[in-house]
This record gives sequence, structure tokens and C-alpha cells, in this order.
Amino acid sequence: MEILGTTLRICVDDLETSVTFYERLTGSRALRFERGGVSVAAVGCFLLMSGPASEIDVLRRVTATIAVKDVDEALTTLTEVGAQVLAGPVPTPVGRNLIAVHPDGSVFEYVDRRALQDG
Repeated sequence: MEILGTTLRICVDDLETSVTFYERLTGSRALRFERGGVSVAAVGCFLLMSGPASEIDVLRRVTATIAVKDVDEALTTLTEVGAQVLAGPVPTPVGRNLIAVHPDGSVFEYVDRRALQDG
């Protein structure tokens, strides 16, 4: 499995204020979308999330987002090395993802942009 990079996940109370800060920090414009009642803004290597406490509490458990070439390959590798896949692979606004717990208890999201590459 080839890891292409990581995204730092940050849960925030005030998305607009945070977007302004991170856009200025990174010099990048935010890519925004909604998912399951959560407002999301991707700014550079940061993924800002804001929404209802019930949703944010679940999102806080995920340590980081790991970009991979192919989520199906990640699924195979993760299963082979003893990780437990909690959800996915499922489509997202920018590709596909899955959530896995590593044997040490760390929770990570794995994402690809395959849907964009194939379409």
C-alpha cells in the first residue's frame, strides 16, 4: 500500500473563523463540503470540521486521514496486518474512504481519489 500523505483533522466550534486563519496560514483556499450534518473545509493539509456534538465526538476519535493510491489495496493490507476495518470503503465527495482501528487502538481514516481519477 502506497501512502501519499496525511491530513490533520481539527474539530472546531467556529468554522468560518478557523477557515480564515488556515487560509491565511497556508496560502490555500478552502474546499468546502457537507457530510452527515458536519460542515467540512479542507485547507492545505488541514481538515476542519464543525457540527453537532454527537457527530464531532465520533470524528474526534480519528487520529488522522491518510491518503492512499487505492482504498481497496489499503483494505487488503490493513486486514492482513491485523487492523480492524470499522466502516467502508464508501464513496465520499472527493473519492472513497474507510475507517480502521490499528492493533494499538489508533483510529485512522484512509482515503483515495480514485473516483475522481476514474471519472
